[in-house]
Amino acid sequence: MPALNVEFSERELEDLRRIAKERGTSMKALVREAAAADIARHRALEEGAEAFRRFFAAHAEEFAAAFPDDEPGAEGEAA
Repeated sequence: MPALNVEFSERELEDLRRIAKERGTSMKALVREAAAADIARHRALEEGAEAFRRFFAAHAEEFAAAFPDDEPGAEGEAA
């Protein structure tokens, strides 16, 4: 399995050791869980943004009709 070496400050290492001990896990598992959670959050945000883009594209005419002043080239649009 690929690996990654990560540098931490002494304070960060102290905190990681303390947290891992409190949770009854290893520092490696703690850091891996944190990274996996961040990856999952990032993927969810990407998927949500893509779903929004598809929804908006499918309903673009409805949005344009509902918010005509927000359409490009609308009167009063800031230059």
